[in-house]
Amino acid sequence: MARLADYYLVVTYDLDKRAEGEGQGRILQRFPEKDWEDSPFPQGIELFCQPSGWQLVPERQPASFFVAVLTDINSERHYCACFTFWEGLDNPQLQKAEAGEVDEADDELTVVQPAQVFAPKSLVLVSRLDHTEVFRNCLGLIYTVHVDGLTVPMETVVGNLLTCVIPIAGGSQPGQQERAASLRTITLGAGDRQVIQTPIDDALPVSGSTVAQLFRQLGIVNVLYLFCAALTEHKILFLSSSYQRLTDACRGLLAIMFPLKYSFTYVPILPGKLLEVLSTPTPFIIGVNSFFRSETQELLDVIIADLDGGTVTIPECVHISLLPEPLLQQTQTLLSMILDPELEVADHAFPPLSTQPSALKIQDKEIRGVFLWLFARLFQGYRWCLHIIRIHPEPVIRFHKAAFLGQRSLTEDDFLMKVLDGMAFAGFVSERGPPYRATDLFDDLVANHVERIRQEETCPHKIMNHVKELAEQLFKNENPYPAVAMHKVQRPSENSQNNAQSQTPFPMLDEVTVELFIDHAAAKLKTAPPVVKSELKGMVPSGPPLGDIVDRNGNVMANSARRLEVVRNCITYIFENKMLEAKKLMPAVLRALKGRAARVCLTQELNQHVLQNRAVLDDQQFDYIVRMLNCTLQDCSHIDEHGIAAALLPLVTAFCRKMGAGITQFAYSCVQEHMVWATMQFWEAMFYSDVQSHIRALYLETEDGQQQNNHEEQDRLGNGREISALELASEQSRLWPTLSKEMQTERVQKEESTVFSQAIHYANRMSYLLLPLDTSKNRLLRSTGLVDVESVSNSYVTNSIAGSMAESYDTESGFEDAESSDVANSVVRFINRFVDKVCNESGVTNEHLKALHTMIPDIVQMHIETLDAVHRESKRLPPIQKPKLLRPMLLPGEELVMDGMRVHLIPDGREEAMGLMGGPPLLPAEGAIFLTTYRLIFKGTPNDPLVGEQVVTRSFPIASLTKEKRISVTLPMDQFIQEGLQLRSCTFQLMKIAFDEEVASDLAEVFRKHMHKLRYPQHVQGTFAFTVGQCGKMVVEHKTKDKNQSLKTLSKNLVKSAKRTIGRQYVTRKKYSPPTWENRSSFQSELDEDEISVSEDVDQSSLTLSSTMRSSDRQTMSNVVERACCRDYQRLGLGTLSNSLTRSKNEPFRISTVNRMYTVCRSYPGLLIVPQSIPDTTIQRICRCYRQNRFPVVCWRNPRTKGVLLRSAGLHAKGVVGFFKSPNTPASGPSQADSISLEQEKYLQAIISSMPSYSESSGRNTLSGFTSTHMSTSDSSDNLRQPKIGALMKQVMGAKEEAPGTFSRGGKWGSIRGSGRLSAYNPDVGTRLAGKESPQPNGGPSEALFLRQQKAYLYIIGDKAQLKGGKQDSFQQWEVVPIEVCDVRQVKNSFKKLMKACVPSSSTSDPNMSFLRCLEESEWMALLHRVLQVSVLVVELLDSGSSVMVSLEDGWDVTTQVVSLVQLLSDPYYRTFDGFRLLVEKEWLSFGHRFSHRGAQTLGSQNSGFTPVFLQFLDCVHQIHLQFPMEFEFSQYYLKFLAYHYVSNRFRTFLLDSDYERIELGVLYEEKGERKCPQVCKSVWDYIDRLNKKTPVFYNYMFSPEDEEVLRPYTFNSNLKVWDFYREETLSEGPSYDWELRGREERVAEETPDKADSSGPKSQRQIVWPCYDSLSKVVPDAITKMLQDLQSLEAELGQTSEKWKDTWDKMKAAQRTESKLESKPSFSSSLLMSSNLSHQRRSQGVYLQESGVGSSINLAMDHEASATSTPVAGRPSTSTLYSQFQSTESENRSFEGILFKKGALLKPWKPRWFVLDKTKHQLRYYDSRQDKECKGVIELAEVESVIPGAPTMGAPKNIEEKAFFDLKTTKRVYNFCAQDSLKAQLWMDSVQSCLSDA
Repeated sequence: MARLADYYLVVTYDLDKRAEGEGQGRILQRFPEKDWEDSPFPQGIELFCQPSGWQLVPERQPASFFVAVLTDINSERHYCACFTFWEGLDNPQLQKAEAGEVDEADDELTVVQPAQVFAPKSLVLVSRLDHTEVFRNCLGLIYTVHVDGLTVPMETVVGNLLTCVIPIAGGSQPGQQERAASLRTITLGAGDRQVIQTPIDDALPVSGSTVAQLFRQLGIVNVLYLFCAALTEHKILFLSSSYQRLTDACRGLLAIMFPLKYSFTYVPILPGKLLEVLSTPTPFIIGVNSFFRSETQELLDVIIADLDGGTVTIPECVHISLLPEPLLQQTQTLLSMILDPELEVADHAFPPLSTQPSALKIQDKEIRGVFLWLFARLFQGYRWCLHIIRIHPEPVIRFHKAAFLGQRSLTEDDFLMKVLDGMAFAGFVSERGPPYRATDLFDDLVANHVERIRQEETCPHKIMNHVKELAEQLFKNENPYPAVAMHKVQRPSENSQNNAQSQTPFPMLDEVTVELFIDHAAAKLKTAPPVVKSELKGMVPSGPPLGDIVDRNGNVMANSARRLEVVRNCITYIFENKMLEAKKLMPAVLRALKGRAARVCLTQELNQHVLQNRAVLDDQQFDYIVRMLNCTLQDCSHIDEHGIAAALLPLVTAFCRKMGAGITQFAYSCVQEHMVWATMQFWEAMFYSDVQSHIRALYLETEDGQQQNNHEEQDRLGNGREISALELASEQSRLWPTLSKEMQTERVQKEESTVFSQAIHYANRMSYLLLPLDTSKNRLLRSTGLVDVESVSNSYVTNSIAGSMAESYDTESGFEDAESSDVANSVVRFINRFVDKVCNESGVTNEHLKALHTMIPDIVQMHIETLDAVHRESKRLPPIQKPKLLRPMLLPGEELVMDGMRVHLIPDGREEAMGLMGGPPLLPAEGAIFLTTYRLIFKGTPNDPLVGEQVVTRSFPIASLTKEKRISVTLPMDQFIQEGLQLRSCTFQLMKIAFDEEVASDLAEVFRKHMHKLRYPQHVQGTFAFTVGQCGKMVVEHKTKDKNQSLKTLSKNLVKSAKRTIGRQYVTRKKYSPPTWENRSSFQSELDEDEISVSEDVDQSSLTLSSTMRSSDRQTMSNVVERACCRDYQRLGLGTLSNSLTRSKNEPFRISTVNRMYTVCRSYPGLLIVPQSIPDTTIQRICRCYRQNRFPVVCWRNPRTKGVLLRSAGLHAKGVVGFFKSPNTPASGPSQADSISLEQEKYLQAIISSMPSYSESSGRNTLSGFTSTHMSTSDSSDNLRQPKIGALMKQVMGAKEEAPGTFSRGGKWGSIRGSGRLSAYNPDVGTRLAGKESPQPNGGPSEALFLRQQKAYLYIIGDKAQLKGGKQDSFQQWEVVPIEVCDVRQVKNSFKKLMKACVPSSSTSDPNMSFLRCLEESEWMALLHRVLQVSVLVVELLDSGSSVMVSLEDGWDVTTQVVSLVQLLSDPYYRTFDGFRLLVEKEWLSFGHRFSHRGAQTLGSQNSGFTPVFLQFLDCVHQIHLQFPMEFEFSQYYLKFLAYHYVSNRFRTFLLDSDYERIELGVLYEEKGERKCPQVCKSVWDYIDRLNKKTPVFYNYMFSPEDEEVLRPYTFNSNLKVWDFYREETLSEGPSYDWELRGREERVAEETPDKADSSGPKSQRQIVWPCYDSLSKVVPDAITKMLQDLQSLEAELGQTSEKWKDTWDKMKAAQRTESKLESKPSFSSSLLMSSNLSHQRRSQGVYLQESGVGSSINLAMDHEASATSTPVAGRPSTSTLYSQFQSTESENRSFEGILFKKGALLKPWKPRWFVLDKTKHQLRYYDSRQDKECKGVIELAEVESVIPGAPTMGAPKNIEEKAFFDLKTTKRVYNFCAQDSLKAQLWMDSVQSCLSDA
C-alpha cells in the first residue's frame, strides 16, 4: 500500500522579496511539517509552480492545473500536481506612490496602474504515484470548498487527502480479490467519491492517451526519430505553450521505450530560471515553455521537438542512427495502419464504410503494442547471451554483446550497437537478467512468441492482429474495471468563479487539526496487520536459442557442405601426416575459411585431435595448423562476434612442437598478430563465459551429491535436456531462503574461489597471447597504441608466417597509457586492468585481489623466460622449403643490377591468368623479381599446386615503366598484409608484386631507387642501348675515342668533342687536341691557327664544300647523303646529287644543303628538298615564320600526277595574317613582315610552278591548257570524282555532308563520317571542291564549267586554331583546309586510359568499368580515326593531281603521322621491308620526331610524361594492314616488334630527338664503323635484317602487291579493331620480342632431356592455355610449319640448309608459272601468291564498279606516267656528290669573329665570339667558336648608333686605339675592341649596313 499524497502545500506570491519585475514564490503552509522517512520533501517546488516566473497580472486568469516531475537524489520521481488560481490584492506600486517612495522613472507609470492586481497562488500535491486525474479532482475539490464556501471544514478535506492509502498495483493475475485490491474508492469528506484503479502490473508504464497524443502532434517519422534519439542517448528538448502537454509528451516518449527505462536527466517542465541546465553535456529529455524558444536557438547538439508546430529539428552535427531495415519500414507501416487506417483503402473503388481509427485510449495502447513487438524482435534471444557469474548472495549477470550481435549478424548495425552500449540497456540487463523473479508481458512475449513473430514477419495484417492482442493486455492492465468509473466531485459554480471580486483570500489552515488527522492515521496503520502482497516469483523462460533463428533467415555465408568437407579432410590429412595431400587442399581451405561455418567447423575438428589439453605435432604439421589458425583469426573482428577466437583460445595453448631439450613451442607464439587479443571486451566476455560454466559445474556437482534422484527435477526444468546455467541459477535462487546460514556462506565462498582461480588462469592466458616471442624487441607486435609501433616482421615465427597487421585500435584496446616501451610492464598493466575490472564486478574479496596483483608480474616474468628459450631454439630451425628461385636468361650485354628478391606476383584485372576463362590459375605465383640493366623480370612458379611445375615469366623493359606505386597486398596463402609495388609499363604490362617476408623493407626501397635510376638516367647515354656491354656499373660513362681525359670527364653530360661535330670545319692537318673547357675562351691563338673561318678570309665562290672539310668529316658527310634518304629522293626523282654545273635547270626541285650545319633548323635533317628556283637565303628568312623554324620541305612526289607532299610546322601567330595578305595591298613601306610574306608566297608559288599541270597551262584562264592538264580524257570522270573529295574535305574540316551523295570509284576506299560545322574561315573550299555553284571571284566567264570545278594546285592542311583571320585571296592558287588536330596532351591522357582498359590493375564487376566501356572512354579509337581520316583526305588530294602541304602543330607529331601514313597509302614501295624502314628513318628520325622527349627517356623529360605518338602511327598501320592483308611485305608481328622496341631502349635507333643530337653524340654514323661487340646490335633495323634471314617471323606470306596501288582504308570507328599487341601476353616466356632469349631457352630445354620418357608412349597432344603459351610457337601457321619441317629434314640428311627466303621465292616462282600454264587457274592454288589477281579487288572493303568508270582513273598524261620513276642505275662516287655543294655559312652568319667586350660595371674585358645575324637581326655572342650555347643577344632593333670608341680601364693591352668602338642601344652602351683597326672598321660597317637595311 502507498500514500496517495505525501505532502500538501500552498505556495503564494512573495511580496517582500520582489526584485525588479521578477517575483518569487514562498511556501505559505505545508503539511505534514515533518518529512516522511521514506520520501524526503523535494526542494525548489516554488520554482516549478510557476515555471515562467512569478508575476502579478492586471486581470484575473482562469485556474490552471499541470503535473511537474521532480527527480530526487536517489533518482526517485516525485509528481507535483500544481493547481493555480489568482487572488486580487492592492497594487503594491500604488501603495509605494502614496508613501512617496516612487522614483522619477515611475512617474508616468502611475497613470496607467490599475488599482488592483492579481497574484497567483498554487495548491500543490507531492506524490510518488502518478494519478493525474485523481490529483486534478482532489485539488479542484479543495478550491471548490473555498470558493463556494461549502460547510465542510478545509482541515478535514486536507487531512483525509493526506491520510488516504491505496494499493500500488494489483497482482499479476486479476483474480477477484486482486481486483478488489486494485480498486479503491476514496472520499475526502465533502460529499465526493472517486474510484482509483491501480494498474495490475506496475512494471508496465501507464500512459492514458499520451502516446497517441504525441503521434498526433508530431507525426510518425518525427516520433521515430525521437524514439531512436532517446535510445541512442541524444539530448531532446520539447517545446509547447501548454505545460500539461509537455508532461504528457515526455510521459508518452518514455512509455514507448518500455522495456528500457530512461536513466538520464528527465524534466518534463523546466522553469525558466533553470534554463542553463540545457547546456549540460549529458543526454536529457526536457520540456520548456515556447515562451523561451529564443534561448534554445544557440544549442548546437540538442534535438528540438516543437509540439505545437509539429516539427522536429535535428542539428547538422547530430547523427541519429535509425532502426535497422527492414524493422524500420515495418514499424512505420504498422503505425500508419493504426493512426491512419484510411490510407490503406484510400484507393479502393468501394472503400469499407467505417475505417475510423480506434478511440484515443485504445489507439494509445495499439501504438505501444507496436513498440513492444519491435523490442521483442530487437532483443529476441537476449537471454542466451547472458553470463551468470555469481548466484549467491546476489545474482551477478553480464551480457555478451559480441555474441548477440554476431548471432543476429548485425555487427555492422549502428543503432543496435549504440543501444546495447547504452545505460538503458545496462539497466535492462540488471533488472531482467536475474533468472528467478516475477515476469511480465515483455518476458512472455520475448520467450514464447518468437516463433509467431517470425512467421508473421512479412504480413502486416497478421502482425496487426498480434499488436491488437498486446494492446488489449496493456489496456486491461491500466483499466482493470473499465465499467466502474464513478466520479462524484463538485466543481465550483459558475457565479462563484465570476464574482471573484468579493472573494476572500484562501484561508490559512489550522495546523494542529491536520497534524492530528495524520498522526491518527499513522497509528492505525501501525496496528493493522501488514498487507502482504503475494508477489509471484518464478523462473524466467529463455525462449528459443538464437542460433537457429539466424540460420533460418539465411544470413549465414554460403558455406556449402562441400567446403566443410574440404576443411575436415585437410585436417585429417595433416594429422595422418599426408602432407602432399594437405598441401593440395590448402589453398581451397584458406578460401573456405572466409566463411563463418567453415571457421566453426575448423575449431570443432581441431578439438577432436587434442588429448588431455595437449597435441604434439612435427614441424610441418605445426606449420600448417598455425597457418590455418592465422587464416581463421585474420577475419575475426576485434570483438570476435562469432566466438571463433574464443573457441581457438584453448587450442592455441594445446598445439605445440618439441624443439629440443625440454623446450616446447606452443601455437600461441605464432598467432599473436591479431587485434582480437588486445581487446579488453574480448577477454572479459571469455572470462565470464568460463566462470559461468565452472559455476554451473559447481552446482551440478552439489546437486548430484545431495540428491541422486534429480530426474524429476530435470524433467520439470528442461525435459531431459542439459540444464542451462540460468535455469540452474533460478533453481538455486528459489532454494536460497530455505538454506541454513552455514550452507549459505559455504556456497558464497565456493563461488568466490571459483572466480578467483579463473582470474589466475586468465592472467596466464593473457600473458601467453600478449608477450611476443622475441621479447627483446621492446615492443608489442600489434600496434596497440603501446608505442608508435611500426610493422614488426615476425620472422621468428615458424619462418613461413609473417607480415603484420597495422590496424588502428580504439583506445579501448588497451595499453594506451604506456609511457615506457617495455613489453613486460605494459603487459602487466594490461592484465592488471583486466583483473581489477572483472574481480570487482564479480565480487572477489580484497585479499584475493591483492594476491592476484602480486602474482601477475611473476607470471609474466616466468613466461618471458620460457619464451627466450623457445626463441633461441626457433632460430635454429631449418627454414621451411620455398620454391627454388629460377634465374632468368639475359641478353648478351644485359647484366643484373640487383639479384633476385623473393616476391609474389599477384593477379591483376586480367582474367585469363587467374583461371577464370578456363585453364588453371597461373597467378598468384611465387618467385623472384630481377632488375637488370635492360629489363625488370619476374620468374617463378604458380602457387596452385596443380600447375606448380610450370614457369611463369613476366617482364618488361625498364625504360617502358610509366607508373610505380606502393600497394599493400593480402596474400591468400599467408593471410598477412605484405608491402608491395604495382609497376605499369607502356608495353602493356602490369606487375603487382608483394615482397616476401624474407625481403627486408629497406631492400625493397633500394630496389625502387635503382629502378628509378635506370628508368630515368641523367642523360640519354645512360640508357641500356648505350651502356650495353659495358660493365654493369650504374655510372654513366661514355666511350669516346678521345684520349684527352680531362675533356672526357668534363663532357660527361654534354658531349661536344670536335671529332663528332660537323658544325666546325677544319682544314688543319695537325693533330688537334681540344683545349680544356676552362681556358677554352682565352685560347685565341690556337683557335686562329686551327680554323679557317669560311666567311671571313676565303673567297666563298672558290671554295666547294669538299675542300673546306676534313677527311673525317667528308666521310661523315657521305653518310649524311646516304642517311638523309637521298636514295629515296633519287627514286622519286626529286633531286640528284650531280655536279651543280651540269644540273639541268629544268628539274623543279633540288637538294639544298642550307641546313647541313643544322643552323637553319635544329630538328631537320642536313639535306632538304626545296624548289629549284628558291635560293638558300630566302629559306633562311622564311623559316622564321614557322614554329621551330620548320619551314615547308618536300618529302614525297606522286610519280603519276607529279603532285608533291610537303611538311612543315604550323605558322607563328604573327606570320599568319601576313601569309594571306593579298600582294596588291598598298604597303606603307618596305616593312620586314611584308617582305617575308612575299617571299613565303614566292616559295609556295615555286612549288605550284613545279607541277607539270601548272607549268603547261600557260595561264590560268586559257581554257585549252586548263582542260588538257586538269581534266582527264573524260569529263564525266572528273564530275564524278570531284564531289567525292569535296565531301571528304568537308567532313575532315567538320562540315555536314552536302554533296549529292558520295560516288565510289575503283580504288581501295574507306569512307568517313562528318562531324561538326564547316569552318568559318573559307567557306568556299568545300563547295568549290564539291562542284557547287559559287560566284566567280576573278571575273572569268561564268559559263566555263571547268573553272567553277577547278581545284587548287596546293592544299595546305592547317590547324583550325591557327588559321583565324586569314582571308582567302581569289588569285592565289592554294587553299587552306583547316582541321582540328589532336593535342599531344590528348594523346597522353588517352593512352593512359587505354592502358588501364587493356591491363586493369584489379578485377571489377562494375559494368561501367568493363573493357569496352573503358576503351570507349579512352577515345584512343577516335584519335586513330581522326589521323586516318586526314591521311585519306591527303591521299585523295594528291591522287587528284594537287599538291598538299601538311602544316600542323610543331611539325613533328601529327604532321609526321599524317605524312608517313599518306606515303604508306600512296606508294607501295613503303609497304616493303626496305621501304618501311626508309619511311621511318626519313620522316620520323631525320625530321626530328622527339623520341626521347615523348618517351620520357631521361630525368629531364620525366615530367613531360609518356606520349606514344609513334605507337599511334604503328596502330594506324596495323589498322590498314588488317584491311589490306595482301599489300604488305611485313607481318603484323613486325609492327608489334617495332612498337615494343621503340620504347625498350634496347636499340639506339629510337633514342634521341633529331639527327643533330645523334651527330652530336656521334651515334648517327658509328653503325658503319667498327663493331666492338658483334653480338650487340645497335640498330633495330640491323637486328630485324639478321633475324629475317634466319626465320620468316616478320614476313607476310599473303604479300602479293598490285602495281602502283593506292590504298584507301575505311576509317570509321566501327572498322577499327583493338590491336592485339595491347592485350596479349605469354606467361611461359615473357614478351617474345627479344629473340635471343627464345632460342636460348629452347636450347636449354633440349640440353636437359627427361630420362623418364622411355616409360610410356608420349602423347602428341598439347594443352594450350590462354595467356600462358605463345600461340604462334605452339601452333605455327602452315607455311612456317612446312619451312621448319624442311629445315629439320635437311639437317637430318646432312644438307646445308637453304635460307627460308630462297626456298620461299622458288616456290612462289613455280606457283606463278603453274598458274600461268593452267588455262583456268584454280582459285585455291593461286590465292596465296599469284599476282595476277589485279583485276579482282582484294580489300576487305566492298567493291562497286560503276558503269562507264574504269577500275582506276588516270589523271596524268600517259607519256608522263610511264616516264616517272626510272631508278638510278649506279650511285655516283662520293667526291662527285660534293662538287655541287657550296658553303652557305655566310647566309646565316653574315659576319663573325672575336671581339673583346667590356662587361657591365666593374667587370673585366673578355674575348667573345660574336656573330652578326642579318636574318634574325641580332648580334649574338658565344664563349668560343665551338660553343653552341649563346651567351647573350643584342637586338639590332634597339641599336641607336655605332661610333668609334676609346680604351677604358682594364682594356686589352697592345691594341691600337682605333680598334675600339661603342655600340649604343636604348638600354646601355656596349664597349667593344677588335684585334686591329681594320677589323673594327669592318665590324662597324657590317652593323651599320644591317641597321640601314632594316
